[in-house]
Amino acid sequence: MWPSTGMVQTQQRRPRVVIIGSGFGGLFAAKALKRADVDVVLVAKTNHHLFQPLLYQVATGILSEGSIAPATREILRRQSNAEVQLGEVVDIDVSNRTVTSWTPEGPRQTSFDSLIVAAGSRQSYFGNDRFAEHAPGLKSIDDALELRGRILSAFEFAEAEPHADRVEQWLTFVIVGAGATGVELAGQISELARYTLRRDFRRIDPARARIILVDAAPMILGTFDEQLAAKAMRRLLRLGVEVRLDTAVVDVDGNGLTVRGADGDTRRIQASTVIWAAGVAASALGRHLADQVGVDVDRAGRIPVEADCSLPGNADIFVVGDMMDSGLPGVAQVAMQSGTYAASVIAARAAGRPVPGPFRYRDKGSMATVSRFSAVASVGRVRISGFAAWLMWLFVHLQYLIGFKQRVTTLLHWLISFLGRGRAERVVTRQQVARWALDTEPHT
Repeated sequence: MWPSTGMVQTQQRRPRVVIIGSGFGGLFAAKALKRADVDVVLVAKTNHHLFQPLLYQVATGILSEGSIAPATREILRRQSNAEVQLGEVVDIDVSNRTVTSWTPEGPRQTSFDSLIVAAGSRQSYFGNDRFAEHAPGLKSIDDALELRGRILSAFEFAEAEPHADRVEQWLTFVIVGAGATGVELAGQISELARYTLRRDFRRIDPARARIILVDAAPMILGTFDEQLAAKAMRRLLRLGVEVRLDTAVVDVDGNGLTVRGADGDTRRIQASTVIWAAGVAASALGRHLADQVGVDVDRAGRIPVEADCSLPGNADIFVVGDMMDSGLPGVAQVAMQSGTYAASVIAARAAGRPVPGPFRYRDKGSMATVSRFSAVASVGRVRISGFAAWLMWLFVHLQYLIGFKQRVTTLLHWLISFLGRGRAERVVTRQQVARWALDTEPHT
């Protein structure tokens, strides 16, 4: 028996790791710390983890939002060292090592020993934020549900419209940005109009809908090689999608948009539904951190980091995923790998082990669907297109979905949509619908 010293021994507090964001970077970091001798506090402004690559399928009626957005608390419920806090982070104090988040009860301050900032990205309108009112982006569940309402209600309003010119405007859909999201949206809206809705209306023919894909770049899918991009282009054209490249957006309003072509001439496109898929910018927290440590962010708001993803001069503060200026693409794999890596550095320090070497990104390739049974995939030196690429796309996305229930429901919805022509999610509520259209004075 140990001799009594007459002193009360207190248990030493474990290091606290605060993680900002429940996206790929934040969630993978939290899960990687499951066995570490630390306490994890994950702070996020939503109560779910969003599988963003499938958002376009929520917007086009293939998937429900629950299929791609499991609750964060459910994911981490068996991780005893993890706590989830709902709140939007409004301040990070680097010197005092605190994070302040806004809650309905007022500001909440959380101290940290280590911090992982994985707040992700937001839609960028390249300085033209006024476009957002009439051309919503696709970065959240709210965005997807609003777009679903706009897309499906456009056909309903066209059916009720007595004026022919207005019918054409309702049935014109413009997607700005020909990256993976823009191409996927264009393909799915075309299939929705041509096949799913073709016998559902009496006064209009949904197959007459115009789907226009606009981009200032000279080719679609700019991150893919030219051969794959050309194959995707041919597939879009077969679907009836009009592709306008070397075309910049000059203005957007409630009745359409104005574009400028390579010849310098401006043209007007009358369209009731305009979707913005053209650019992203890092969370504003990147600039907030940069101002405190005396570094500059890049044009997209990303902050430079050290080789171990830490903030310059602050070895215990890590920035991962879309927020770090590292020369890497803003894709899910970068967020997953950098989040897991930052967690491994923290776990090693807590255990007194040597920390791992510099972060090394393993490129697992890029994929994009164009339509049912058609996709393009680039994995290392392998280039695949068509049905084989589509099957690969299905397998990879099912694998990375979080949760057994989500995988099962997603697979069932895909069977309905791809083996048949149906869409399981076609319900539109007033909150999801294009409110600007419902609030418009009726024609007289």
